[in-house]
Amino acid sequence: MPLRQRPGAHLPRRTWLPDRHVLTALVLMLIVLITTVDILAPPHIHLGPLLIVAPALTASFAGARGTAAVALLAIAALTVIGLARDGLTTANHQTQLGAQAVVSALIVGLRVLRDRHERELARVRTVSEAAQRVLLRPLPERIGPLRLASVYLAAEAEAQVGGDLYAAARTATGTRLLVGDVRGKGLSSLGDAALLLGAFRAAAHLHAELPDLAAYLDGSVSWDLAQLAEQKRISSGGGGEEAGESFITAVLLDIPDDGTEVRLIDCGHPPPLRLCPGGPVALTARRPAPPLGLGELAPARYEVEAYPFGPGDRLLIYTDGVIEARDAQRRFYPLSERIAAWYGEQPAALLQHLRVDLLNHVGGHLDDDAAMVVVDRCP
Repeated sequence: MPLRQRPGAHLPRRTWLPDRHVLTALVLMLIVLITTVDILAPPHIHLGPLLIVAPALTASFAGARGTAAVALLAIAALTVIGLARDGLTTANHQTQLGAQAVVSALIVGLRVLRDRHERELARVRTVSEAAQRVLLRPLPERIGPLRLASVYLAAEAEAQVGGDLYAAARTATGTRLLVGDVRGKGLSSLGDAALLLGAFRAAAHLHAELPDLAAYLDGSVSWDLAQLAEQKRISSGGGGEEAGESFITAVLLDIPDDGTEVRLIDCGHPPPLRLCPGGPVALTARRPAPPLGLGELAPARYEVEAYPFGPGDRLLIYTDGVIEARDAQRRFYPLSERIAAWYGEQPAALLQHLRVDLLNHVGGHLDDDAAMVVVDRCP
């Protein structure tokens, strides 16, 4: 079950604030109170200018129309005060009315600009959500004998997808998983992530052997990244990225349906964690391959390493945005220590705990994209 959050929604929302109807009623009561006290006060006391507080408060929770309506009510209340105190034609009261109208117009104008910005932001979020659904398809909750859960946290403001990626594909004998991390972060790395995901989805079920799939992915990514780098170099007059400056770290996993192991190829990616009662165990590759997209640095033959993964076992696959997240004292997030506390949780609940704890660790905002996938082999 995928869990995704916009960066702006990382921290819990405050639910104790009253709704708009209650706040509007309070503002109207404030207008009535100021008007009544000013009329009953001695002639030398003038509270009418305080009515400008009403539209200013309204602009914080209502739209432009609501703010304009309250502003007109405040001006009407100031007029009533002048009529009640026989001072409507005095220079002092006319100055107060003029100042009230000018400041109210300014408040309404700022609220109009804010409403326009919020509409534009809503359209951007809609496009971002559509791009996420197309590019980073949600992992199925159940695939073969496996249960899956995933979470994606984008570092760039208002983005929901970036340079981290994951995908799953069924084969004739099992399930293949890909988790990767494009060099860079945010929307600038989105194109490179799309290249790898497209190549994986096209070829995951065509190559019987995992090394052949890894070689195909590296060749596809290397060629595409080289073409993109050349285009950037030409468009920038020779100052763009050179081939080899872009790459993608990735881990490929092959989990047979009828086996008790997981086979993987690690291409410069953080090692997955096998979650055990005694604590997590890192599946550190003895012979890791270089990241994808480095062309001539690719090995002649990728080597597969096998690790135990039987019924009831669980894997956590993640990107470096998780373990490189720092708190205010610049301390890295201690993933292996924290995850032990939620070992027995269901996959989605485990990731929810991790997400909240990670964001608390960094103070609510990540400096790099982060993705996590939990894989359970059902008993």
